[in-house]
Amino acid sequence: MPEYVERSYHEALVNALAHRDYLVNGSEVHIDIYDDRMEIYSPGGMPDGSLIQERDPLTVPSTRRNPILADVFNRLGYMERKGSGFGKIISGYEFQINYTESKKPSFRSDRYQFTVVMPNLNYDVTQDVTQDVTQDNLNIQIIELIRKDSTISTDKIATALGVSTRTIKRHIKEMDNVNYIGSGFSGHWEITDNE
Repeated sequence: MPEYVERSYHEALVNALAHRDYLVNGSEVHIDIYDDRMEIYSPGGMPDGSLIQERDPLTVPSTRRNPILADVFNRLGYMERKGSGFGKIISGYEFQINYTESKKPSFRSDRYQFTVVMPNLNYDVTQDVTQDVTQDNLNIQIIELIRKDSTISTDKIATALGVSTRTIKRHIKEMDNVNYIGSGFSGHWEITDNE
């Protein structure tokens, strides 16, 4: 499942470039991506000075701050002439299978900036599953290394897998099918198959 809706972020980015305030020196449109959301920031607030968070974005009339640039984007096929940007961003999300009301895109503005916040559709769905898969993956890799070399040290396992020796020791301690027989350098690992 995609984390973000291509139609929505495309529309948000085109709007940010076409409607930004180019008179604000030293500023730029930028995209910030976090674990749970993507934010597209554009210099310059609403052209009429209102705050978008206090309005229904679907009823905001279209105002073009940069009509020539908007016309160029229209001719390139990136933008429509009528003001439907907010609707496209929101409806793009509403058609997704894993959409919930908490994943609805939001908008905020002040005198100096306009930001579109698009939630990651997969964020809280897979967090626990991903952690479990990673843990299981590491355990499988440890077992594979031990099967190749039963005398391998925990330091060498850690180096091969790119984690700390402490992490390897903790994982092995939690694995009831892996045992170290003997002591020191003269010992070896034994793996018992769990039935």
